[in-house]
Amino acid sequence: MDRWLTETATAIGQAIDTGDVDPAALTDAFLEAIEGHEFGHRIYARTTEKRARAEAAAAAKRAKLGQRRGLYDGVPISWKDLFDTAGTATESGTQLLKGRTPDVDAWVLQNATNAGMVCLGKTHMTELAFSGLGLNPMTESPPCVNDHDAVSGGSSSGAATSVAFGLATAGIGSDTGGSVRVPAAWNDLVGLKTTSGRLPLTGVVPLCARFDTIGPLCRSVADAAGLLAVMENTKAPDLRGASLEGARLLVLETIALDDVRPGPLDGFNAAVKRLEAAGAQVQRGISPAVADAMALSGTLFAPEAYATWGDAIEARPDLMYPEIRERFRGGASVQAPDYIRGWQDLERFRAEYLAETAGFDAVLAPTTPILPPNHDRLMQDSDYFVTENLLALRNTRIGNLLGLCAVTLPTGLPSTGLMMMTPPLAEARLLRLAQAAEAALTA
Repeated sequence: MDRWLTETATAIGQAIDTGDVDPAALTDAFLEAIEGHEFGHRIYARTTEKRARAEAAAAAKRAKLGQRRGLYDGVPISWKDLFDTAGTATESGTQLLKGRTPDVDAWVLQNATNAGMVCLGKTHMTELAFSGLGLNPMTESPPCVNDHDAVSGGSSSGAATSVAFGLATAGIGSDTGGSVRVPAAWNDLVGLKTTSGRLPLTGVVPLCARFDTIGPLCRSVADAAGLLAVMENTKAPDLRGASLEGARLLVLETIALDDVRPGPLDGFNAAVKRLEAAGAQVQRGISPAVADAMALSGTLFAPEAYATWGDAIEARPDLMYPEIRERFRGGASVQAPDYIRGWQDLERFRAEYLAETAGFDAVLAPTTPILPPNHDRLMQDSDYFVTENLLALRNTRIGNLLGLCAVTLPTGLPSTGLMMMTPPLAEARLLRLAQAAEAALTA
């Protein structure tokens, strides 16, 4: 059974269908792997063993009776600790919410459960999801799969590492400024940022509700497509016959290539060459709207985050890691007229960006300009923490500000990613392009 711990969710679903994998035995294997793994406690905040075994037993019975609910019935996955889980603590990585136990599952978890998926447990994350590094001294900081002395990316740090270390078939995370894509890239996974509003946030602990999105971290594009369909209770897009032949792709030169360090740049450039070899037509160009939108970051993210959590933080500020606490406090000084004007301007810049890029099927950029930083140095050097955190999220934040959907793919060079972005609600197009790109990158 151990060999299935590192298979894709799609392959496992197919194996359950043919009778080659028993969901109950597989779930037991995952739970035993979590318990016995050297980093298990640094990845999972808590497992849901009783629930997982009950769900797996029911899935196994349905499989024997030929009554499976779908391809992913019986497939075990992890959930970031900001998705409400009935009867299980959901603390969003912060001592401020210690012991918070909801009575009802999050909407997306309800859909996954109805599809027969098995909930293995809740994964560690950055405090209230407000950092791209994955450093959380107040709970745990999961290590990067490629460098155990480095952080794993945030804020969906445990979601990524649960998959990368073979402790889940996939993880469900959230992405406000890059929190799915950064840890996915640093742990050599596929990560999908969905369009804001596509998946309801009911039962999800918020950070910035106008930017918060939900997405899977997984081992293949097919998994990402399938899990998106499961979470929204729809049919997955058809990825068959996906091709890059004639696809028009734009390498974004505005901001996204500034100060990119050698490793991520090498991985990105090599990946772009492989897409060209597979038939894609690649151009390079600028987007003034991107620069305009990015200038609004400080005006829009932190004020909403502080408005949401400021009272709780100031009531017990000692319960937060100072670097994260001060990020929140950075939103306190933004005036209401500036915030409202910022959103008015952003809507205009979003329209301008779509006009600028209308001739292309997708826009490309390195997922993150840096490799995973060293855990101990982040703890000891405040300036380093601030610099690396801003850089980690810089490129991914483009997609959040402009309201796009985006996916990161492993380039083949460890801890580097290729990000593809398409207009809002164009996930079907994006996933077909990503499927073809994945084939080119793994050929």
